[in-house]
Amino acid sequence: MQAVTFDSPGEPHEVLGCGDVKLRSPGHGEVRVRMIASPINPSDMMFVRGIYGIKPKCPQSPGFEGVGIVNASGGGLRGRLFRGKRVVVMNSAGGNWAEQAVVPATQIIPIPSGLSDDQAATFFVNPATAWIMTQEVLKIPKGAWLLQTAAGSALGHMIVRLGRHCKFRTLCVVRRPASRESLTRAGADAVVVFDPVTDPPEALYERVRAVTGADDLRYAVDPVGGMTASAVVTCLGERGKMLLFGTLSGQPVEFAPRSLMEADAAISGFWLGNFMMQQGLLFKLKLVRRISGLIQSGVLETEIAHHYSLNQITEAVRGSEDQNVTGKIVLRCS
Repeated sequence: MQAVTFDSPGEPHEVLGCGDVKLRSPGHGEVRVRMIASPINPSDMMFVRGIYGIKPKCPQSPGFEGVGIVNASGGGLRGRLFRGKRVVVMNSAGGNWAEQAVVPATQIIPIPSGLSDDQAATFFVNPATAWIMTQEVLKIPKGAWLLQTAAGSALGHMIVRLGRHCKFRTLCVVRRPASRESLTRAGADAVVVFDPVTDPPEALYERVRAVTGADDLRYAVDPVGGMTASAVVTCLGERGKMLLFGTLSGQPVEFAPRSLMEADAAISGFWLGNFMMQQGLLFKLKLVRRISGLIQSGVLETEIAHHYSLNQITEAVRGSEDQNVTGKIVLRCS
């Protein structure tokens, strides 16, 4: 079968290639999925570069999410139950950038027929993250402020739309003033500019307080780390909660312990894969129904920029990191 692979970590456009690989049979508790489509996400690019939380076992095929049809089972109730079904594939080891993938049956979920292949392929990394962080983990109440960094991203825009839908307020932090307009159009309640390279940490605190006034900032999410996340810590109000769910800066978070002690605030890590592994099938099926409805209504819909075939992988990964490209790059696997 055809698959995108790399023999050693490096720059994606340099190390990725498409060629024939041997397809193994599914073992007990596993299924084989004929892949239809898989998006290119920042986590995939970090994985190829060798800087993600999961290290590649080269030669390795990337791709953590996607959609396909189960065409074989190695045994087990779940595998037999979903054979012939179109499913979301949450491939925790990577490997969805291929014509077929073998995964544990616990990492597939049947998807409603009303959802397009593109929306099914991009179902989990962004839409599920937006919903789970805000509604299942932080449980943000109506009217409360949520601060999010890197807000100009596709996920940032989703969280803004979800805030409008669920009635919580979004305070968006961006590095470039040019990001203000699109976030405002999406419905952001406030947008502040903060560049950790040129701005001192206290500048973010002052800009946040100028927006929230006397209201304590109780909720924050950050995929950046480094000085951006460090500055957010100082903005947390009484019993504030902050989720760290990415390391885009590649830098550690630094803050004085008293920043948390005096406010009785807390910082937690969030990794979607770990969260989903702890959930039962019933929760997952309910989650799929809820998010499917929000995607179809446009709240959590993913904008698709371009489609590429597997053998166009060099062009695809370049496009995924082109800041002039708006929307997701999706690989057509078959």
